[in-house]
Order: sequence, then structure tokens, then C-alpha cells
Amino acid sequence: MTLRRTLLVGLLLLSAQALVLVIFGQPLIAADGTVKLWEGVVSGPGNSQHLTDWYTFSHIIHGFIFYWLLGLIFPRLGVGARFALAVGVEVAWEIAENTPMVIQHYREQALAAGYSGDSVINSVCDTVAMGVGFLLAWRLPILTTVLIAVGLEAFVGYAIRDNLTLNVLNLIYQFDFIHAWQSGG
Repeated sequence: MTLRRTLLVGLLLLSAQALVLVIFGQPLIAADGTVKLWEGVVSGPGNSQHLTDWYTFSHIIHGFIFYWLLGLIFPRLGVGARFALAVGVEVAWEIAENTPMVIQHYREQALAAGYSGDSVINSVCDTVAMGVGFLLAWRLPILTTVLIAVGLEAFVGYAIRDNLTLNVLNLIYQFDFIHAWQSGG
């Protein structure tokens, strides 16, 4: 797959993602009308509404994981095609994440009581962050990528008491001890 075709497929998938989220009724930007590069307040109304937030790091790690998994599953497929597949998987997740069922499930977690889903701009930037992670994993040595992933998980876990690992665990099953720790107990 050529670079041009890969970029075109990626842009089409991002456009489809944005369109579906608009159809779902998700806001284009934060309710207060601002667009910030970084939103650092996890429990505030701006979380998942601006360009980046604490969960952007998880999406970078998605890119690492997708690069490795797709390389294992489709070793003969070119990196451009695997990148397009990774974007497709991330777009599918971003759409699923903004369905009423998943939003409600997140609201039951300690850190997401007021969660109303992502703004369109945040969701699209999450997919772009995954793409950055994928490209980093493609270019960096595997040990470096693993160390970055572990470092990001530890940093975010320490900073906000949440990260990709805890998010996945809570999505599958909510453990009382994790809920208590995330609540500050």
C-alpha cells in the first residue's frame, strides 16, 4: 500500500468516525466553546473534550499494541496496510466507546461519574495519537517501545490513579479494591 493510499484510507476513516459521532449527537468541541491543547483535570467537564488529556497516553499505547499484534497476525502485510487496519480498529473502538451502553458503563467507574462521551475533536485526536504510537513502534526498537509503554502506564497511574491497564480491567469487571483506590480510599 502506497503512502498516498495509506493516508487517504486514514483520512476517510477519520472522516467516517467524525460523521458517526456527530450523528450520535456528540459535541464537536467542549461545551464551553473552547479548544485546548491539554486538559489535565480528569474529573472535570473538559476531560475527553479537548485535543489531548490524560487518556491520550493510552491511545499511544494502543498504537504500540496494534503495531505488534497486526505484525504477528499479518506478517506479510505491508506496514501501510497494517497502519490502515490499526486506524480502522481504533475508529471502531472510538465509535463503540461513545455508544450509550459504554458511556453508562464508564460512568459506573470511580473516575468517570460525569462522563458523557468524547467530543468529536477529542475522539479524532485519540485516533491520531494511536497512529503516532503505531509509527513510533514501527521506528523504535521493541525494548524502547516497551519501556515507553511501561513508563507511560506508571506515570499516568501515579498521576491520576488510572491508565490503560486499569481502564481495561474496569471495563471487563469492576474490582472493589480498584474502585476504592481510584476514589482516594
